[in-house]
Amino acid sequence: MAAQPHLLVDITAHGYGHVSQTAAVVNALVLQLPELRVTLRTAAPQHMLQQRFQCKFAHIPVAFDFGMKMASAVDVQIAESALAYREFHADWHNKVVHAAEAMRGLQPDLLLANVPYLSLAAASMAKVRAVAMCSLNWADIYQHYCVTDQASRVIHQQMLDAYNSADCFLKVQPGMDMPELCNTRTIQPIARVGVSQRALLENLLALDAGEKMVLIAMGGIEFRLPVQNWPEIPGIRWIVPQSWRVKRADTVELESLNLPFTDVLASCDAIITKPGYGTFSEAACAGIPVLYVTRRDWPEEPCLVQWLRQHVASQEVERLASQSGDLAQALANVWRQPRPAPPLASGAVEAANILLEYISYT
Repeated sequence: MAAQPHLLVDITAHGYGHVSQTAAVVNALVLQLPELRVTLRTAAPQHMLQQRFQCKFAHIPVAFDFGMKMASAVDVQIAESALAYREFHADWHNKVVHAAEAMRGLQPDLLLANVPYLSLAAASMAKVRAVAMCSLNWADIYQHYCVTDQASRVIHQQMLDAYNSADCFLKVQPGMDMPELCNTRTIQPIARVGVSQRALLENLLALDAGEKMVLIAMGGIEFRLPVQNWPEIPGIRWIVPQSWRVKRADTVELESLNLPFTDVLASCDAIITKPGYGTFSEAACAGIPVLYVTRRDWPEEPCLVQWLRQHVASQEVERLASQSGDLAQALANVWRQPRPAPPLASGAVEAANILLEYISYT
């Protein structure tokens, strides 16, 4: 092992779940290896990285993938995505060569990719050990939407080759099946579990006896709900993003609470969100009931929803209800459901132990 081993971390910025998964693992790894030098390459915003990563890191703001082109947090632009992938793969070999040269310049001992496949192809070319980690992979997502595109066969194979070139793909639960990957290793859920600050918030917000707090968090891709037009539901205080600029007596801006997101989540009576790894896992592991706005065609959704229903009180909300604010009955339903024991978020430590093995062997 090098005197100061260097971990290069490449993270997709398609939503917040990838950053959440990765930060939890890197934080657990640094506890075991305090001398670890960490370099993050991602287009995710600096402020979010600082909130999630509890270690020093260098940040290179660059993107190695784009996931899918989105009209909103729940609407995929299929034709635009197919075109973007054709352009991205038009000069694939030279793209990998340039990425490999950049990687050699950084001299990492190990690459952790969540989950840009260009990085993995570059690591293979640069002879850098690499571990992929995610609950999904872009090859499966691309194939689901773009299989009829004339270039899909070649593009899909290049994506699969890149993923299979990694030393290991840590498949985080709950996750997609990934039958075409030959190097998967399943690990338990990864989630940052908050600490309830219920008494503090009740006092800060001057909640009435029995008044409930419901957090609205639609993930890392903008998907605004028209809360300003919703009917008032007696006994509910909505916690909303500051950027929505909702000014009502029954709302409070999340940022004004000056608490970590996960602590606010753990203090609430329910969360309204969309199917996504980060929020689903954090809510379930904190035991917070979930109302989710369905995405229907997103191929990761079935496994996420099935897992969620097993582990926490939850209910699907139709898009129309999320727009109109007709949510009183759905909230009453989840609050009547049994409360199963929250799942253990042990995947971060499990993944960190695996990464430590790979770093030790370099």
